Parts: sequence; C-alpha cells; structure tokens
Amino acid sequence: MDNETITIYDVAREAGVSMATVSRVINRNQNVKEATRRKVLEVIERLDYRPNAVARGLASKKTTTVGVVIPDISNSYFASLARGIDDIASMYKYTIVIANSDDDADKEVQVVNTLLSKQVDGLVFLGHDLSDEIRSEFSRTRTPIVLSGTVDHENQLPSVNIDYRLATHEATVALAKNNQRIALVLGPMIDAINGKDRLAGYQEALSEHGLSFSEGLVFETKYSYKDGLKLADRVKSSGATAAVVADDEVAVGLLNGLINNGVAIPEDFEIITANNSEITEFTRPGLSSIKQPLYDLGAVAMRLLTKLMNKEAIDDQHVILPHDFVKRGSTK
Repeated sequence: MDNETITIYDVAREAGVSMATVSRVINRNQNVKEATRRKVLEVIERLDYRPNAVARGLASKKTTTVGVVIPDISNSYFASLARGIDDIASMYKYTIVIANSDDDADKEVQVVNTLLSKQVDGLVFLGHDLSDEIRSEFSRTRTPIVLSGTVDHENQLPSVNIDYRLATHEATVALAKNNQRIALVLGPMIDAINGKDRLAGYQEALSEHGLSFSEGLVFETKYSYKDGLKLADRVKSSGATAAVVADDEVAVGLLNGLINNGVAIPEDFEIITANNSEITEFTRPGLSSIKQPLYDLGAVAMRLLTKLMNKEAIDDQHVILPHDFVKRGSTK
C-alpha cells in the first residue's frame, strides 16, 4: 500500500475500529481501551500512516506551525535566536517554518505573505527595520506576531529585546577611560536599534565624558565579516583608537582588517562588540562584548507568542531582558 495514499480510513478498516477511535489514539485521548490502543498503534506503524497536518489544521483551524522570519540565518546572532525559538516551539508542540529574507525589504514582505498564506498560527519576526510595507502587512492580519531583536518605537507589536541604548552607552563609557576618539560601527541606520537607540546611547556617553560627537566616527555597514574587513582602512584613517561595533561578524572583520594593517589590539585599538555570539571566542585576541541573552531572546519571544495564540493573559507585551558585559583580549 502506497503510504502517500494511506488515510485514517485505511487504518480504521485494518484495525477493525471506527475512525473516531483512531483519531482518539492519535490525539492521545485516554478514553480508549489499552488493547485497542495497542492494535491501532501497531497498524499505524505497519502502514507507516502519518496524520495529515494540513487536514487536521482545517478541522481545528490550527496548523500548529509558527513562521519565523530571519534576515540572515547564517549570521550567528540570528542562528542563536532561532535555536531558542525552536526549543520552546517544540516544548509547546509547534513546528517552526524558517524563512530567510536576505535582509531585503521586498523579499521580507514576500516571505511574510508566504508564511501567512500557509496559515501559520503565529509569526516571530527578526528583522532590522519595520518598514511601512511590513507594518501594513502586520496590521491586516489577525495572526499573532511577536518581534525579537527588533524594536518597535510605536509599540504596536509585542516584542522581546535588551536595552540597546543603555548597552551601547555602557560600552562607550568603558572605552572612554582610555580613548578620546571612539568609533561607532552600526548596521543600517534606518533600523531603529541603530539609528535611534545605539546612536543615542553613544552620544550620551561621549557627552558625559566631555568628548565631542563627530559624524566622521560613525560608520554604517552591512552585517557581514567581509564588510567589517573592508571597513578597517576607513576606521583607521578616521583617527579612532577604539570602536563599539553593532554586530559580531563585522567586529571580527574589523579586528582582522586592523591587524592586517599592523594595528596592535588592544594596545593601539580597542574593540567592544554587541552580541557575544560564540565567534567572539574564536578570534585572537578574543572580543570583549556586550552580553546579550541570545537564546533567551528567541525563547521568551516564542513563549510570548504561545500565550497570544492561546489567548492567555499577558503581563507585559514589551519585554526587556537584562544584558551584561564580557571582557576579553580586545580591550585593555
């Protein structure tokens, strides 16, 4: 018998029971005699019957799937968040469907629409910028959505983040002890985390230490190792002797680029990066970093989403998780 054509009817007929009984066994209903349950499970295994999730979703109006939109799954920051999402999803019997948006605004809208068309029960959105187009799509749907590692200053959507402004402020203060010219290396400034939160924290710290703000010390780049590497010459030419960097892969590129240019780390140049992903320990010297609870950012977002999907009471729709700092060899 072709397992693609096997239905609940085939299992019921083979086991000599009703389809309702098979359904109760599949859904672990206790109102089934143990002998009957064993017989049905034996037939299910022998026929290799797999319940049709789509058909079950149509009946229950739930698909038990959750969509996860990620800008770059190869980036260790997003990979760590995705692991947290997946673990909690599994705990609550949900399957996640990951869609990679390639950090492209148009593709982001496309993948969100694709996931929503698949009738996902909820959506976790990990993006850099909440564009007007994305906001429009989110406002049209009744599907619960939670942001993770994404700031919504209009507070329209539930979210899980750290205090990026405070974290950047603290990192800048740490560097201001030994440095007069501190660079800030950011991802796209259109992203509120960069253009508002991190920039504000940096400016506040400079002001507190009597250091003047210079636009020439703020660098905007894509989140990639290669872009960090290419940035090294410009950062060195700016006269900066330290940098706060918004992404670990960019920080590794900057570190290697500066070393290639004969700059001694940390004697001539100090670096503090932002995420404390595992790659911060792979470099020599290791990278000092703001310590974000990466796994928890994903896990807490998924738990918040399960509450929204099940219409449970929610104490706080905008969760701020604590951050810390890890000192390694890239700072004095």
